[in-house]
Amino acid sequence: MADPRPGVRLGLDIGSVRIGVARSDPRGTLATPVSTITRPRTGADRTVAEIAGIVAELEAVEVIVGLPRTLQGKEGAAAAAARAYAGDLAAAVTVPVRMVDERLTTVSAHQAMHASGRSGRRHRSVVDQVAAVMILQSALDLERSTGRPPGEHLPPTPVDRTKETQA
Repeated sequence: MADPRPGVRLGLDIGSVRIGVARSDPRGTLATPVSTITRPRTGADRTVAEIAGIVAELEAVEVIVGLPRTLQGKEGAAAAAARAYAGDLAAAVTVPVRMVDERLTTVSAHQAMHASGRSGRRHRSVVDQVAAVMILQSALDLERSTGRPPGEHLPPTPVDRTKETQA
């Protein structure tokens, strides 16, 4: 097993309602929960700026974003939305943004929360954080086992600021 690259990584589980945020330790070994960010139902979504602030505050060296593929490995509407969000984030931060397969992480997070005795209603507030931890931990483990950065590097995309001024 190869030693992972040093530095804090941020892991994100992007949803239409909430974004789960996790971080790694500086050695890139262990993922832990950070927070859940609620996305606005209407108006401008300022969560990209909020996450960019977390990246700066933690001095993260990379952001890992979960890519929700189907069980057959195809990408649907949720994957397209995650890619678009990750592209906006890549344009807002100075560190690499990588997309990694996150099949079944939310389901696994719900199962883990249920197994720990939390009811469905009580674990909604943290299930996105647990999913982000699972996404990031699997990426860290993959890098450790292969010696290569995980997933797909996402180049920054230009952000259309006219949408923000019209909102």
